[in-house]
Amino acid sequence: MTSLCCLDFAPLGTTALEWSVILKLAFQSVGVVYGDIGTSPLFVFSTIFSDDIKVEEDILGALSLIFYSITLIPLIKYIFIVLQANDKGDGGTFAIYSLICRYAKVELIPSQQAEDKDVSTLQLDSTDRRTRRALKLKSMSENSNFAKFLILITTMLCTSMVIGDGVLTPCISVVSAFDGIKLAAPSVMTEGVRVWISIAILTLLFMVQRFGTDKVGSSFAYVLCVWFNSIAGIGIYNIAKYDPTVFKALNPKYIIEYFKRNKKNAWISIGGVVMCITGAEALFADVGHFSILSVQISMCFVTYPALIVAYLGQGAFLRNHIDDVADTFYKSIPHNLYWPVFVMAVLVNIISSQDLISGTFTINQQSLALGCFPRVKILHMSTKHHGQIYISKINNLLMLACVLITFGFRTTEKLSNAYGIAVMFVMVLTTCFLVLVMIMIWKTNIFLVIVYDLIIGTVELVFLSAALYKFNEGGYVSLVFAAFLMFIMYVWNYV
Repeated sequence: MTSLCCLDFAPLGTTALEWSVILKLAFQSVGVVYGDIGTSPLFVFSTIFSDDIKVEEDILGALSLIFYSITLIPLIKYIFIVLQANDKGDGGTFAIYSLICRYAKVELIPSQQAEDKDVSTLQLDSTDRRTRRALKLKSMSENSNFAKFLILITTMLCTSMVIGDGVLTPCISVVSAFDGIKLAAPSVMTEGVRVWISIAILTLLFMVQRFGTDKVGSSFAYVLCVWFNSIAGIGIYNIAKYDPTVFKALNPKYIIEYFKRNKKNAWISIGGVVMCITGAEALFADVGHFSILSVQISMCFVTYPALIVAYLGQGAFLRNHIDDVADTFYKSIPHNLYWPVFVMAVLVNIISSQDLISGTFTINQQSLALGCFPRVKILHMSTKHHGQIYISKINNLLMLACVLITFGFRTTEKLSNAYGIAVMFVMVLTTCFLVLVMIMIWKTNIFLVIVYDLIIGTVELVFLSAALYKFNEGGYVSLVFAAFLMFIMYVWNYV
């Protein structure tokens, strides 16, 4: 991916770290960054096939969609491309906005750093086509008040959506964990009991945030590492036992055949496929707590291979148990390991919301620095890593919002509808910002920009359209919440 960004514009703030530190951060990042995407195997197939599986070959089509979705968006887009668009080591939408403001006078607020003004007026002597294109886009952006306003509003919208994810992720994670307990003990775990236990767990989860990312990440990392090894091991077991030929699902032809057979229903089912990439935005938002290389290592060597093997194993199991799609994960667990894995699944669901809670702290710090959020006290929890922060007031507000939403929605289905829309909006808007960065700052070959837009952008727009299909079934919540946050940010910025 080095061809996508110019070496002259390497990310700022990426000071060389010792390998021992990088590996430690990679280990901690497993406990903070990947909880959300790591719990997706519990419900992805049941969400895709909400009306049961009609044709056995549809399993291969869905499996192929899952494989290419995880490969294209979390791995290729975020790990190898978006992470490079950080601002002095910090990630998130406001980090991209700040980065763009360093190279062009597009901010509608005074620059917070004197050196930014000098950088933005820099004129290069080179007359090559890429530089001329970058300068032309820079000039157009600087001379258009509408463009400046649009960039700022889009930044606020995207940021509000990510904070919305930070509210919805803990809710859906904890509630889905106790949905699993409902399967194990339906007579004991009524809806009311499940909701109140979920609220108690959420309160406890937010209370431990005060100990800082370092301690929380290290504690959670042990659980997540065991979890990823467990789902990978179960996947290998299912592949070997039920269908070693399931690897043929990696052939994209099965996606085409799946859409030919199911047409509109295939498009609607993409709303379920979205759930396998939830948490991808946290890879970027949380990078300031760790480092780019540490997040890349943990994704490439732990999370990605474990997820792919886990989904392949579930596909192999479903090929022989087509009627068990509603409880694919739990039914595919070997009998002797059921209860240990069940307990592990509950624990992982509870801590899976950590990624976007930490990301929300980072985003609020960035928006505060750019004058787009009311002033709050920021505590730096590590003397070694500047990005590991804690914001007490934001933590308490997130906790209150989570409790209210959990009490109001009560079910995983309604929460997932709201969650899918928020996730895809953030991803689409991040792609739009990245195109600006590629052309204006990295001076990427225009052919590569077009290819990126056609592949990644098209896939994300299709996913967003499918998520919006369930707007009336709870999906509106994320947009209402984002509108409320945008109002606060814009008024604070304007005043």
